[in-house]
Amino acid sequence: MNDSTLRIVWIYPDLLSTYGDRGNMLILAHRAAARGIPVETYEVRSDMQMPTTADIYLIGGGEDGPQALAAQRLITDGGLHRAVAQGASVLAICAGYQLFGHSFFAKGTKCAGLGLLDINSDRGETRAVGELRGDIDPRLGLPPLTGFENHGGRTHLGAHAAPLARVTGGIGNDGQTEGAWAGKIIGTYSHGPALSRNPALADLLLRWSTGADRLAPLDDTWSERLRGERLAAALPA
Repeated sequence: MNDSTLRIVWIYPDLLSTYGDRGNMLILAHRAAARGIPVETYEVRSDMQMPTTADIYLIGGGEDGPQALAAQRLITDGGLHRAVAQGASVLAICAGYQLFGHSFFAKGTKCAGLGLLDINSDRGETRAVGELRGDIDPRLGLPPLTGFENHGGRTHLGAHAAPLARVTGGIGNDGQTEGAWAGKIIGTYSHGPALSRNPALADLLLRWSTGADRLAPLDDTWSERLRGERLAAALPA
């Protein structure tokens, strides 16, 4: 393997792959390859050891039982913790986002999370379903977030995690904030898949992982049309 090769891992597709989040891996690989960056993708199932030397790790959404099992196996494996400690970038979606925190609820039971984000998640009184939008933390330098949310959880941020965005449509964490980030870890409730709707977020992960200050522009005509349509759909009636 060439040392310049970008290595992307999709975590536990056999457990957490309910809402098409595999698309995030495909989009990252495409946007890297379109810029001449060699890229390799790996789908690491829950019965496999987690590699520790990849550049980007992706984890998706899923139901309560698989979410709890994924957390248990990742804690036991320990490889993801080592990868993060070595500087890997992470995008965690929905159930994957929740299990990155200290705790979450699955089937009415409080479960231990990975503790890689300073968040805790519990259950909301209503289910959050529909279009989601928000103004991303200006420190990240990204345009507004767009996504589709479908979750029963509510997430509370601690002092060592910042909101990914301030909600302007939908629920997100609690109707005020959406997602969280710290270091090179980003968590969000946004499906869509998230990176198809937010190509600038994909490029942020690529910049973090390659060390590039900027990337060559790509033709995002269709992505921008999708973004415009979905951002408008999330505006209050």
